[in-house]
Amino acid sequence: MEKGMVSSLADVPIGDSGSVEDGGCTTAARNIPISPAQVDATEVVYRRPTANFAARFAKILFFAHLVAVAILIIFLSLRGFLGRNPAFRPAHWFAPLLTAAVSSALVAILWLLFVLRHPAKVIKASLWLAPSLVCAVAVLLLTDGGSSSLAFAVLGLLLALVQSLYGCWIVRRLHHAYEILSISIAAVQPTTTLAKYVALALLAGLVFSSIWTLGAGGVAAGGGSRFAPLYVLLLLLSLGWTMQAIRYMVLVAVAQLAYLSLAFGTETAVPVAFEAAANGALGDVCYGSAVIPLVVAIRGTARAMGLIAGGSDEFLFSCASCYVGIADHLVVRGNRWGFVYARVHGKGLGNASAEVWEMFIKQGMGQLIDTDITSSLCFLSGVTGGGVAALVAGSWATAADKGHVTEATVYAFIIGYFMTRIAMAWPQACVAAYHVVFAENPQSRRMGPCIPTRLRELRSSPH
Repeated sequence: MEKGMVSSLADVPIGDSGSVEDGGCTTAARNIPISPAQVDATEVVYRRPTANFAARFAKILFFAHLVAVAILIIFLSLRGFLGRNPAFRPAHWFAPLLTAAVSSALVAILWLLFVLRHPAKVIKASLWLAPSLVCAVAVLLLTDGGSSSLAFAVLGLLLALVQSLYGCWIVRRLHHAYEILSISIAAVQPTTTLAKYVALALLAGLVFSSIWTLGAGGVAAGGGSRFAPLYVLLLLLSLGWTMQAIRYMVLVAVAQLAYLSLAFGTETAVPVAFEAAANGALGDVCYGSAVIPLVVAIRGTARAMGLIAGGSDEFLFSCASCYVGIADHLVVRGNRWGFVYARVHGKGLGNASAEVWEMFIKQGMGQLIDTDITSSLCFLSGVTGGGVAALVAGSWATAADKGHVTEATVYAFIIGYFMTRIAMAWPQACVAAYHVVFAENPQSRRMGPCIPTRLRELRSSPH
């Protein structure tokens, strides 16, 4: 199926069932009948990707890293517990962290259900829950009294302050965020099968994080080894890459379901989408899970520098524009929208990201994409999940043993954050697919007036 065919199929007459309500963003796209002769959904989902060295190398490196981290965890566990510091109590270490991991999985599931049923309330809740919970975690760390606890507590308070200010800054964008989130998640109907696959992804994250705590416990039990910071860094990098890979696997599969529904008004079997994501997109998932978070971080800091610098030509800000340009170039070659396009057209993530970004610019959607806060809301949701997990582990560790309160709290926060982000890959994938489908064919009557209305608002806005 060629690119032109994808666009033309989106123009198939849809009849009454595809009508859009005037003045709103609701649509009945998921109920639009379409004949098998018009589009072969299996062909779209199973389109084999082109040869991609970066994806193949990333996949090999990812599995090699899993083997290496397994060896490292075994080594750290044996080394730490055989020569264990008498002050280290395994029960006081593992019980809080494992309980926090399980609680974060439950929070992730409940939060996802909340998003699917009440997206507007979730947006509002995340804006005040995330900074409140982070502030509570910071207060908990202050009670520990150590220097590291103080450092993380100050960092937490700063994060809570930034999140609060950000919540005030994006007030004008919330209405559009609610509209596009509501209409896009409606394209993928919750089913028992889809819930099972998302639950399996969360279970995979739970199992890996539980095993990961063995290595972290080995470092804590080993006392003050000079290589301890290096071991912790390697463990954290492994945790981040693995959890991001699980998250993007869910995002790729759900994005295909949303794309087919929004572009063609048809559905495909959930197992088919996840199997295709695992077989055809695994290399791109491994590559993207390592590159995209880095690109997002660089672009975020670049935009912050740009806002601080403004039009200043002082030496302190002389490199701000250069840094922003580098960040903008990187996001073209690696972004989450590329996952949607990569699977549809069988391209590597880098080329797909570049093509879909060019398509956004061609359709005049650059500012809309820049001001989209879906990713930020998913981040705040992850912070909420991390805050709950950190409070569970930190409170338990404080009550049981004050020896490793800071480590248990911080590790629990990180695990809880990633677990919630895995669940939030579902709505984020739907929004990404909605953007891509609209960019492919803005005239499609399935899409509704949501994006055109927002584009008119942005063009008429003085800022």
